[in-house]
Amino acid sequence: MKGNDPRQARSFKLGVCNDLTEDDLGHREGSQALDAGSPFSAASSEAYFRAATAILATQPSAIGAERSAELLRHHYGLTGSVATLSSEVERTEEVNLSDGRRLILKTSTRSETIDSFRFQAAAIDGLQGAPGFIAPEILRTSGDTLMFEEEGICGYLQTRIEGVPLHQASITPDLLFRTGSALARLNLALGLVNVPAIHRPILLHVGCWPRLMELNEYLPSGRIADHVRVAMDNYVERVEPQLSNVAWQVTHNDPSPFNILVTDNGMGFIDFGDGCWSPRIQDLAIAASHVVKDPTTALGGAEYLIAGYASVIPLSALEARLLVGLMRARQSALILINYWRSHLFPADAQYIKKNVPRAEHGLSILTPLSVDEGEAAVLAAMSSFHPSCNAGSIGP
Repeated sequence: MKGNDPRQARSFKLGVCNDLTEDDLGHREGSQALDAGSPFSAASSEAYFRAATAILATQPSAIGAERSAELLRHHYGLTGSVATLSSEVERTEEVNLSDGRRLILKTSTRSETIDSFRFQAAAIDGLQGAPGFIAPEILRTSGDTLMFEEEGICGYLQTRIEGVPLHQASITPDLLFRTGSALARLNLALGLVNVPAIHRPILLHVGCWPRLMELNEYLPSGRIADHVRVAMDNYVERVEPQLSNVAWQVTHNDPSPFNILVTDNGMGFIDFGDGCWSPRIQDLAIAASHVVKDPTTALGGAEYLIAGYASVIPLSALEARLLVGLMRARQSALILINYWRSHLFPADAQYIKKNVPRAEHGLSILTPLSVDEGEAAVLAAMSSFHPSCNAGSIGP
């Protein structure tokens, strides 16, 4: 640890995150595009990074179950038991109604969360009826709105998807292929939605990644810290300069094994809180980075997920060349952010770092690949793996 209080690190004397103006962020509300010459110029600014770090340096709102029950009655005319679930920014609760239905209530007392909830509710609502994947449904308030705001509290209510989180499922090549193809279908649907607040501060936005190396002081010294440095150097030098040349759209931006569910009706996606305007291939890079487990293959088993995605949305030559670099940078971003946050909130470290061991293991597998070797492995995956590859499980 560096000092007695990690909150005093130089990059986190940030102030509140609601002090940004539209000029600071280049945010045009309702617009689905930024300057075509630099689609992430706003997200790479110091103001954006300062705002995004401030959000994650604050614990979730403390709203009691009794207050949540009042909000349910007042805004939805519903009654039921309320139980708090783990969450990092907003408060997430499971609602059990007397008729047996289970819902998810998201609430917050933080002003900056209003934009996040506006994005989440509109994105989820815009996905209804889209084929090839499962998404929650938004329950409208008694006033027929997607979310509510009252007396310093905002929130929304959604259905709960019943399924097994991908991190608890038996991972097979066929399941990974289906996960990749469902993710591509999700991207196709997100590419058509028109939602607000797509440029709000998100620390896991690719524009923030070069600044994340300020957090390397929180990493334990050794092999992982070295791998993170190499991956981020490669991102800054070889990947980021070319991202303006790939397709950008609204993305989920966090399709992790905790946010992907295996259901009886297909693959489900939850938790759109990090969704934003970013490279479309970013969702594939994130999902693929989480399933790199098997050191006997070039991409650690992610080949099958990549093949499934490309069977629906073929990758461009540039996307194929950048994908492994994006995967390693995302693994590194996750490692950096979660080591920092575990120092801020040591009591919650186990939950905060739930994805870190997976990212560290995957990064160790991908690190030896050169740019050419990574590109060749991606191209081979797209042409060689099919749904019929369903024998056996992946990785240890």
